[in-house]
Amino acid sequence: MPKLKSSKKRLRINRKAQLRNRAIRSRMRTAIKAVEQAEDVDAARAAVNTAYSAIDKTTKHGKIHRNMAARYKSQLARRLQAMT
Repeated sequence: MPKLKSSKKRLRINRKAQLRNRAIRSRMRTAIKAVEQAEDVDAARAAVNTAYSAIDKTTKHGKIHRNMAARYKSQLARRLQAMT
């Protein structure tokens, strides 16, 4: 455990950020899984739109790299194409 006051504060801040980052990434991953579990094409299209939004927000917050976001979106588009 940290002994310095500034180190204690950094630990608190880092823990809060860790929880925030985990929540944002989890929301994105849940949206991606919803596309995979979609019953029909219409539901999949709606889920893809939601997933794209979640991926873009995660990227905007800086939690994932823009190339990783592009890769996720490309994979979702290919899955949606395979369903039709």
